[in-house]
Amino acid sequence: MHSENSILMKASPGRIFDVASDLSAWPAMLPHYRRITYVNRSGDRNVVVMAATRALPVLAGVGIPVRWTSKQEIDRERMEIRFHHLRAFTKGMRVRWSFTPSENGTEVRIVHDLRSTIPFFGRLIVEPIIGRFFVHFIANQTLRHMKTFVERGNGT
Repeated sequence: MHSENSILMKASPGRIFDVASDLSAWPAMLPHYRRITYVNRSGDRNVVVMAATRALPVLAGVGIPVRWTSKQEIDRERMEIRFHHLRAFTKGMRVRWSFTPSENGTEVRIVHDLRSTIPFFGRLIVEPIIGRFFVHFIANQTLRHMKTFVERGNGT
C-alpha cells in the first residue's frame, strides 16, 4: 500500500515542522486525535501510542476509533519526521513527513508505505480498507486541521 497526501500551508517550513513534530499538542489542534501517549520520550526519537477517530461523514458525530503504536524520528537536518508503526493493523508501516518551501508557502506531504504480510487476501484489505478508508482519510484530516492551526498564527 502506498498513499500520499499533501497540502500547501502559508507558513515557513520551520514553523510547520516544529508544530508537526510536537505530538503532545496534536489532540488540542487536531479534533480527530483523541490522545497521544508517550511510551518513551527521548528528544528526537520517541515511541508513542496514537489514538484517533475515523469520522463517518454520513453519520454526523459518529466515528471509528483507531489506535496504533509508532516510533517517531525527528530529523532536523533533513526537515523530515518519520514514523515506523510497531503494532496494530498497520504494523510495519513507514511514514514520512516532508516540508518543501514554495513561492506561496510550504508544501507539506505525508507518504505512507505498508507492505502486506498476509498473502493474497491481505492485498484485498490493505489498499482499500487500511489505505484509502483509514490512512488516506485521517492524513487528509490531519493536514487540513494543521493548516488551519498554523495559518491562524498558532504554534509560533
